[in-house]
Amino acid sequence: MSVFYQLAYRIGFHPWEDLAEHPPFATKLAELLDREESGHEPPYGKALDVGTGSGVWGAWLARRGWDVTAIDVVEPALRRARERVEQTGVAMRIMKADVTALSEREVGDGFRLILDTGTFHGLDRVERAAMGRAVSAVASPDATVLLDVFAPGRRGPLPRGATRAEVEAAFPGWKVTDVEVADTEPDALARKLRFDEHWYRLRRE
Repeated sequence: MSVFYQLAYRIGFHPWEDLAEHPPFATKLAELLDREESGHEPPYGKALDVGTGSGVWGAWLARRGWDVTAIDVVEPALRRARERVEQTGVAMRIMKADVTALSEREVGDGFRLILDTGTFHGLDRVERAAMGRAVSAVASPDATVLLDVFAPGRRGPLPRGATRAEVEAAFPGWKVTDVEVADTEPDALARKLRFDEHWYRLRRE
């Protein structure tokens, strides 16, 4: 998938960035974050934005009051993320790092929130297991993981999706507490490709 994203950003193809301006998706994510923030005052703690791309959601988290570390392996996307930080002045740490091979020395630890808006469902089984181990190592004891996941399907170079069982297999020691529709009004392309997109909320058992 990293090859696809390298090419996509080089040619300017990144429609997933537009989801921040798509209320049916953005509102649902806001609702999920409201739950994590309930009973607390900002700053809410450390958040890890996995596969940040151009930093759309990482910047969003930072503006809400999270201490954000945003990671990706795609350099063209990271350049856009750094430009976003410079233009907006939002406080966010941006790093080139692979979520399947994270180290505490590299990104730190104690993350109370791990947000993935589209990385997990593009990985293979071995990579997913590695992501689960890496996330578990840097997450705080009371952490929440939010995964945006397509239903399984063939979509050419796009993510092939994942089942609930595959999510659970990659995160032993975690429990799926909620599964909610991510986009209640998908566009024509999303309907054609049958994304059937859901948020998976995980907490440590």
